[in-house]
Amino acid sequence: MRYESLSIKGEAPIRKRRRFTRDDLELSFLSLPTVLWFIAFCYVPFFGIVFAFKNYRYKPGKGFIYSLFVNSKWVGLQNFEFLFRSPDLYNIFRNTLGYNLVFILIGITLPVALAIMMSMLHSKRLGKVCQTAMFLPHFLSWVVVSYFVYAFLSTDKGLVNSILATFGKERIMWYQEPSYWPVLLVFFNTWKTMGYSMVVYMASITGIDQTLYESAVIDGASRWQQVKSITIPLLRPVISIMFIMNVGHIFTTDFGLFFQVPRDSNSLITVTQTLDVYVYKALMQSSNYNYSSAVGLMQSVFGCIILLIANRMVKYIDPESGLF
Repeated sequence: MRYESLSIKGEAPIRKRRRFTRDDLELSFLSLPTVLWFIAFCYVPFFGIVFAFKNYRYKPGKGFIYSLFVNSKWVGLQNFEFLFRSPDLYNIFRNTLGYNLVFILIGITLPVALAIMMSMLHSKRLGKVCQTAMFLPHFLSWVVVSYFVYAFLSTDKGLVNSILATFGKERIMWYQEPSYWPVLLVFFNTWKTMGYSMVVYMASITGIDQTLYESAVIDGASRWQQVKSITIPLLRPVISIMFIMNVGHIFTTDFGLFFQVPRDSNSLITVTQTLDVYVYKALMQSSNYNYSSAVGLMQSVFGCIILLIANRMVKYIDPESGLF
């Protein structure tokens, strides 16, 4: 650090840090790619909010900007009405909120339990193998997963139906029976996201001072008592942050999970149609960008409000936790 000395009459010299040094310049260049990424993919898309309040009409030969601001009329909140006029409104919000609540509950309890069990394994090699096996599904796209699922659940040549036929059982029409898919979708989402969440908690467990566990062992504490009195309390801030971030996405769903995996089956629409799937289908049918922008803005606004409420509740319960 570089400092400048300032002397005041009758007092000892005060060393004042310069506002910008060479070290700051190096750190700025180091963070530049991340800053550019956020600007390009998080701030520039804000421009699309205009579509939510416009009736966009493209005029040939005039370009995109002219068509948006001159040739397109302001319509206020009319673009938001198409969603609330839908006869499937209750079903859409039920699926979106219901699945997300289940995902949040499982996404907090199961990864924490697995992370604690992994940290207690005596064999480090076994722990690395298990951790890698559970983390691998995170890197698979839902398109690839959908083909694996189809290989298992296909009516004619699926592995599950082949086994059922071998034992003389009746084949199951998986892609025509909605009753099976709520459980299947929860299972697939848990299988794919569990490993990544578990790694986050394991990193926090690794940072816990091991002398706390040694002191607990000397005092005669069992494994469960160590987890209850040391591990879980010290994981509470991380659990709170993960909970708040997941709650902020409660109005959005993974499009690949609800569209690719069920293979867009019309027979399953009652259990697979969420906000994102509905907007996509409406966009493909009418090519109306205004509707999709309006719903995307609504999801972001409502998600931000829910995130602030969740953060406030967590801070009220535990002032040391919370996202901000």
